[in-house]
Amino acid sequence: MSKLRILTVEDDAAIRRGIVDALRFAGYEPIEAGDGETGLEMAVKREYDLLLLDLVLPKRDGLEILREVRRLRPTLPVIILTARGDETDRVEGLRGGADDYVVKPFSVKELLARVEAVLRRCAERPLDVDTVAVPGGQIDFNRREIRYKNGRRAEFSEKEAELLRYLSSNAGRAISREEILSNVWRIAPQGVTTRTIDMHITRLREKLHDHPENPQIILTVRGKGYMWGSRGEGRGVRGEKTTD
Repeated sequence: MSKLRILTVEDDAAIRRGIVDALRFAGYEPIEAGDGETGLEMAVKREYDLLLLDLVLPKRDGLEILREVRRLRPTLPVIILTARGDETDRVEGLRGGADDYVVKPFSVKELLARVEAVLRRCAERPLDVDTVAVPGGQIDFNRREIRYKNGRRAEFSEKEAELLRYLSSNAGRAISREEILSNVWRIAPQGVTTRTIDMHITRLREKLHDHPENPQIILTVRGKGYMWGSRGEGRGVRGEKTTD
């Protein structure tokens, strides 16, 4: 079983290092950001299971990050980190959709207990889906196949299924090839060709009967990457289609 991944956005290097070390020792996979700008980018583009978010950050405000996360990922568990006495910030954070908060200074035991409790409470949230409806059929991610209404089926490779799941769970948002490399292939995008992604998209469109000249399910976004299309069913979100 893969480790749960936790993103920590905290500008105090000593506190951030302590959190990261504690999470790693407890069996989680930590990722981190030291300012609001990097934190916002990671919060909306990276794949993770829980966000630990400081509210007072340089470059971008923590509440701004929280609002954007809630807009794009409404079910993602979020714990805010606040300084003692900042009751207004705590209240605003909870009203903004945070699941819990930890007051600085905090002990490792308290932090891990909060993390475990929030993950436990959020376990029933629909963080992911097993099936997604598309025109003419339904994708089953567990079986890695699409079942058409006429009875036909087509199978996906493991990586094709992962790519489909990632695109559909981020419906309505243009996703760069670099983001796909980071979160589906789990490799750093620097210096790596993204041609393999385009080849996978081509094969997926063939299996989904998604016409390459006028795709309805996997849209190409000029200068950006790909997006789960508005004309697909299921979790598709209405959006503007652009092609290369």
